[in-house]
Formats: sequence, structure tokens, C-alpha cells
Amino acid sequence: MSLYAGTQTPSLFAAAVHAVYAFTVARARGLLELLKNRRDAASLAGLDDRMLADIGLTRGDLRDAYSEPVWRDPTAILMSRSQERRVSRRFSLGLSAKLFEAPSIVPAPSTDVSARKLERSH
Repeated sequence: MSLYAGTQTPSLFAAAVHAVYAFTVARARGLLELLKNRRDAASLAGLDDRMLADIGLTRGDLRDAYSEPVWRDPTAILMSRSQERRVSRRFSLGLSAKLFEAPSIVPAPSTDVSARKLERSH
């Protein structure tokens, strides 16, 4: 048995330290993202009612989002409310999931062999 082989495997202590570190970093990132999302949602309160309606929200939606506990993300509620209104508006108007079909700007490939030969000769 060589001494070199024993130094390649990490000790249980090192693995535990790494696991605790990874858990702490993941929680810190989650907390920072939660704070960022709360700040972004708070900036929506500065918009007027017409602008909120453009993105599918109301003042009541903002109140509901901030009535949740501090550790919950308010943007999740706002996104779901906006999506619900978008879907219900499409169904009430009788529209399909895709509102408009835009024509392609790419020309269709020619399948005519003689046309390809003619293009190459010019």
C-alpha cells in the first residue's frame, strides 16, 4: 500500500465542510435573489394604473403580493396573475394561443431542378 493512494481520497471532514459551504452559498444566493425580486416588485408600485394594466396587473395584485410573508417571492404571484389575465383575455376574445401568424421573410427553397440550373448559369 502506497502513501500516495491514501492522499487522493478526501476525508469525511473535508466533505462535510464542502457540503456546509455549498448549502450556505446556495441559501445566500436565494436570499439575495429574493431581496432583488422584492425591490423589483416594489418599483411596480411607482407605475400608474394604466401602465400596470398594460402588463396585466392591478393595484390589488401588488397588495396581494406584499401581503405574503417576507420569505416568499412576491414576483411569483405577480407573474401568475398576469399570465392568468393574458390567457383569460385570449379565450374571451376567441383567439388561439398564437395571436398572429407572421409571414416568413426567408424565401421558400426552389424544388425545380431546371430553375436551379438557370440560376447557376447566370
